Amino acid sequence: MSPLQTKKMTNYRWVICAMLFFATTVNYLDRQVLSLTYPGTGGIQEEFGWSDENYGTITSIFSIVYAVCMLFAGKFIDWMGTRKGYLWSIFIWSTGAVLHAFCGIATSGIVTGEWLHGFEGALETLRAFRASGGANAALLISTTSVWLFLGARCLLALGEAGNFPAAIKVTAEYFPKKDRAYATAIFNSGASVGALIAPFSIPILAKFFGWEMAFIVIGALGYIWMAFWIFLYKKPSENPRVNDVELTYINQDAQTDGDPKDANDEGPQISFLKCFTYRQTWEFIVGKFMTDGVWWFFLFWTPAYLKAQFDINPTDTEGMVLIFALYLITMLSILGGKLPTVFINQGMNPYAGRMRAMLIFAFFPLLVLLAQPLGKFSPWLPIIIIGIAGAAHQSWSANIFSTIGDMFPKSAIATITGIGGMAGGIGSYFIQQGAGSLFTYAEKQGSAFTFAGFEGKPAGYFIIFCICAVAYLVGWIIMKILVPKYKPIIVEQ
Repeated sequence: MSPLQTKKMTNYRWVICAMLFFATTVNYLDRQVLSLTYPGTGGIQEEFGWSDENYGTITSIFSIVYAVCMLFAGKFIDWMGTRKGYLWSIFIWSTGAVLHAFCGIATSGIVTGEWLHGFEGALETLRAFRASGGANAALLISTTSVWLFLGARCLLALGEAGNFPAAIKVTAEYFPKKDRAYATAIFNSGASVGALIAPFSIPILAKFFGWEMAFIVIGALGYIWMAFWIFLYKKPSENPRVNDVELTYINQDAQTDGDPKDANDEGPQISFLKCFTYRQTWEFIVGKFMTDGVWWFFLFWTPAYLKAQFDINPTDTEGMVLIFALYLITMLSILGGKLPTVFINQGMNPYAGRMRAMLIFAFFPLLVLLAQPLGKFSPWLPIIIIGIAGAAHQSWSANIFSTIGDMFPKSAIATITGIGGMAGGIGSYFIQQGAGSLFTYAEKQGSAFTFAGFEGKPAGYFIIFCICAVAYLVGWIIMKILVPKYKPIIVEQ
């Protein structure tokens, strides 16, 4: 028996997975602050006089900027490396998150010329200016504040664009193919955990300390994460906390008989433009474009939906419990990362196993078609349904990310992730912008706007729910047409 066979394997890869989980948790907490401080008494909507169209514009512009940045973030991560690239990413998005807090002060300074105020003082100045200036003053405040929030939101998008390209690349570095979907499901569940923590932290911070402090406290978490990352992360072959047994396990797909440290961790380089010549790239683009916007719609609009449909504020106890329950249900997605392993253990190749699992997950969002009709009986029914659809999305997401590692060399994983993320951001842009415009129009039309028995804004929500319900099946069918069978990319060196 060889020394490697008798030596106990370290499990440091799960420490790294935990770091990815916490980064993703912080990532989604930062995204949620705006949606949870937007509606309700004393919220951003009331303070600045925003309409749903204003809010839809901000969320959609965030999506499109995120999309464009994702296109380059992946290449940046591949070039910079996961250690430095991840640090830059979280530093930028944390700074962007914190800057949201100062938009009120900046609005007051620009509109009234008075800059020397604290957070509450700035808002009081804006209230007085609106009261004395009428409609013109109100329009000036809302327009100025929207532009300032857009600036902070764009910086947030720039940084957050690096999270998934870096995390997926780290997963490919630290896990063999058979474990990647499960590891991805674990770190990706940070999105649900972030959304789970959000309703019991952000509204409370906003209620007792002001919405500005919610942005500052949540944004500062990223700086803490950076300190741990500097201390804990190195590539597996360079990390003294990873022994040879674990390194052999990590590199089992390399099929090398020598020292596991000699395994090719990266593979051949693929030029940026060359990536677009592969059907596998377009398959990933389609899958992300069709489905990412659905998750972001639920993330950004659920608090506003509860307010519009049931007059429940996110700062109300009932509102916090409902949103908590929604994202608690999405935690079922961790099991979604295990399903393809069952198929792989039955003899299927990793790609085929993931596609079968994704087909199963694609049917669950169809339940969203019932959300609006059942909402007539209780707000709990649409929340439970949206939670199930969210769990299906996160399961889908964990598997579609893993298909990149199945078919591309490690040197291109972050780049392909970024390209797909760009497509997802564009898809989200259309949903967010369309939803904001539709809801504002439907509210103005009132009973004159109808759809499937619903009137006004509820009819608008039902239309978006219908789009969300069928997006996954349509996306899966197109993906299957583009790449019907497992076909890894082979690049001549």
